[in-house]
Amino acid sequence: MTTSTVSPASAFAEVGPRRTTLDNGLTVLSEHIPGVRSVAFGAFVLAGSIHERRETMGVSHLLEHMVFKGTPTRSAKQLSLEIETLGGSLDAYTTREYTSYQARVLAEHLDIAADVIGDLVFRPLLRDDDLKLERNVILEEIGMMEDTPDDLVFELHNALMWGEHPYGYSILGTRETVGALDTGALRALHARAYHPGRVVVAASGLVDHDALVDALVRTGWGALTPGDATPLATHVPTASAPAYAHHTDKELTQTHVVFGAPMPKHADPRRYALSLVSMVLGGGMSSRLFQRVREELGLAYAVHTFQSFHHDVGMQGVYVASAPETARKAADAIRGELARLVDEGLPADELAAARRQLKGQVTLSMESVTNRMYRAAGQVLYDEPFRPLDEVLARIDAIDEAEVLAVSREFFAPEIHTVLSLGPKAVG
Repeated sequence: MTTSTVSPASAFAEVGPRRTTLDNGLTVLSEHIPGVRSVAFGAFVLAGSIHERRETMGVSHLLEHMVFKGTPTRSAKQLSLEIETLGGSLDAYTTREYTSYQARVLAEHLDIAADVIGDLVFRPLLRDDDLKLERNVILEEIGMMEDTPDDLVFELHNALMWGEHPYGYSILGTRETVGALDTGALRALHARAYHPGRVVVAASGLVDHDALVDALVRTGWGALTPGDATPLATHVPTASAPAYAHHTDKELTQTHVVFGAPMPKHADPRRYALSLVSMVLGGGMSSRLFQRVREELGLAYAVHTFQSFHHDVGMQGVYVASAPETARKAADAIRGELARLVDEGLPADELAAARRQLKGQVTLSMESVTNRMYRAAGQVLYDEPFRPLDEVLARIDAIDEAEVLAVSREFFAPEIHTVLSLGPKAVG
């Protein structure tokens, strides 16, 4: 195995995660955080919805559910019981690019977390009878999403914006694709992706790196057979030309609207300026959109920006929900704020306040062992070097009016947004 350590690079002497690659290709990262008693432990499988074909849409998410149905040595109940009876938690989720399995436990229970997660990730039974039941659970989840307009509108917007690329697919899949998936499809994905060469382990909290590696070896992770570490097939998405679409639903009492436009990928250094602009525009009660659309005009209860940075691309946008008779006014108000941002950027005083706000948010997020686990894993998930907190804060401090104006004009202009509305009335 090979091991490396990031050198201290900040005024806080933040060493950052240690990293080891086992002989079978498993990547292990950990960050010791003094003053806590818990550990966040996660296994990140490098397979997600962007690696799917349209006819197998939802297979990654279905497999995430199915691994919890039992292993040769543990029932479905035992998998969760072993963690929860210790006061810990066990969870999983599927994203565009990876599938995460994670536990939060007291430090002395790290071996148990590693054993349970290793068992369910690498040795699931994947039985036909379990699939019949779990397929119904997924269909209920799809139904819940379809009955929740502020979720459904984002699904519809993704499909409009990304077209035939898997970024436009639903992570849950559709009723048709989920209904057609069988255990053969699940086993094929498991064989292709659920092996040491496609898995990243990250832990953060009261954890010693060498002890973590020893725990993984003791619980069988080091004995796993290496697999094909070649990245799963995909390609960089290209957003469709800006467009507007409306889905009529006369049963709704509000019209839900999403504006969205592509942004650079996670590793792009402009990410910090883009995050700052999005925060100022719609990141809280003091944001421009909240103050304008809700406080001044009274057109909406919910209005906010959103953003996501992926390995190959990013996306930002605005969500608002308004009564059908005022939805067009709310959308026009959003376009007005976008246009003002493009024309004027941010004045010096507002920019200074925004830098303080963003630095505060970043710093506070580092007090979560789970967030620190995600940051450690991100070095592999996004091919990025570790950046100590002081370096991140310095990058935020370096954002100036010229950079804000440049990213605003390139990524926030109202005319580049794809807009989708859902409800009784279109917003045009």
